Amino acid sequence: MTDLIESLYDDLAPYYHLIFQDWDRSIASQAKVLGPILENATGMAAPYVLDCACGIGTQVLGLTQRGYRIVGSDLSRSAIERANNEARLRQLSIDFHVADMTELSSLEETGFDAALAADNALPHLLSIAELERALSEIAAKLRNGGILLATVRDYDSLIVARPTMQAPVFHKHDDGYRIVHQVWHWEGDQYALHHYLTIPTPQGWNVKHFSSRYRALQRAELNDALHASGFGDIQWLEPAETSFYQPMMLARKETTGRLSGKKDMTVRHDRQR
Repeated sequence: MTDLIESLYDDLAPYYHLIFQDWDRSIASQAKVLGPILENATGMAAPYVLDCACGIGTQVLGLTQRGYRIVGSDLSRSAIERANNEARLRQLSIDFHVADMTELSSLEETGFDAALAADNALPHLLSIAELERALSEIAAKLRNGGILLATVRDYDSLIVARPTMQAPVFHKHDDGYRIVHQVWHWEGDQYALHHYLTIPTPQGWNVKHFSSRYRALQRAELNDALHASGFGDIQWLEPAETSFYQPMMLARKETTGRLSGKKDMTVRHDRQR
């Protein structure tokens, strides 16, 4: 499965910005939303952050422009190469590493105030064992009391509705428009995602196809995995209250001496609100 994820993002790296109407605007707008949440959760104006699924830099670039010290890692070497190039173009100093989030020991850096796993990265992990391994690796990189912020699709609803496609989006640009859409093929609690970019060229339309696999990770499952991996004080933040395009999960690494498996009664679920 690791090879499939790596292949997807290696292939997608040169085109990833085309998913957005305006990638630079998205970089700025995401930092404007994520920044205050990270700052409030850590109590710091410029926390030390590990983005363990940084891709081509959508989050790390904007947060570094906000004054953060950032380390970015990703499974995809091509994505990391592009992120490095994008940081240099913007004259930003960011440490980048090629690393699987289920094996972060290759990173020398530790003691982070916060870790970030945005853009639905955690559901790439197709088993609870993989998920707990990744969460434990992330916890090991955080200081006691450090926080994990992840953004995850609302799979509690999606696994019931089982949509087969994401409606096409038409992004206008100087030469016309490009089309972005997804097709989902469900098998149990997993689905194959087929991502299509249809791009105009002087010779006609050029269709790019990218494919990967996700697990419909429900909130109770993620909450349990977080507790088993040393996190507590779990909160779910909804798009209506954050203005972010996906729900957010915020959890805190438990201080030394607390039992990682102990349930935290402060967990909030949107279904109970």
